[in-house]
Amino acid sequence: MRLLGYEGGRTVEADRPRPYVQQHYPRINIAVCNTFSMSKTARPTAVGSPAQADVAAFQTAARDLVGVALRSLDALAGQVSLPQFRLLLAVNDLGRAPSSQVAHALGLGASSVTRLADRLHASGHLVRGTDAAHRSVVTLELSARGRELVAQVLAWRQQELERILDRLGPEQRAATAAGLRAFHQVIGDDYTRDLHGPLPL
Repeated sequence: MRLLGYEGGRTVEADRPRPYVQQHYPRINIAVCNTFSMSKTARPTAVGSPAQADVAAFQTAARDLVGVALRSLDALAGQVSLPQFRLLLAVNDLGRAPSSQVAHALGLGASSVTRLADRLHASGHLVRGTDAAHRSVVTLELSARGRELVAQVLAWRQQELERILDRLGPEQRAATAAGLRAFHQVIGDDYTRDLHGPLPL
């Protein structure tokens, strides 16, 4: 299994061309680290439990999907920083929302969100407002420029997934999609709802 390091660290695969996200966000270590290795001798599994090969396949799939999400950040082209884009992505999901709700969604303090929002408001990606019922509440909403930037990143991600899936046969695609839907159904929507992290996925 390959893990992502969020702080410090250098890219292990230094001989490969570095994509935009690695050049401009060096604190993200998307270098791959084989921190877990499978034993050459397959471990016995209980009847009805998943085989180690099945678990390994899902570990690889998780790494691959995270890779697609990270590569989609190339579409930012330096317009905003990664933390700023995370805020834009959160507001895109929430719609017009109080800054406190955005802070909770990102797992950040109110002051951190205020600083990010100030920069995004100045760059024209975010609109700040107030709640008509509670004038002290600051609301955040994407501007047309902010919506366009988020749409560009998500569109790149969708196109990339379509390109990859096009390399599978129709039966393989259908089986893969059915498996992922079943996987999500078992996990449920709440599994990742309260997770906070430095990456927009």
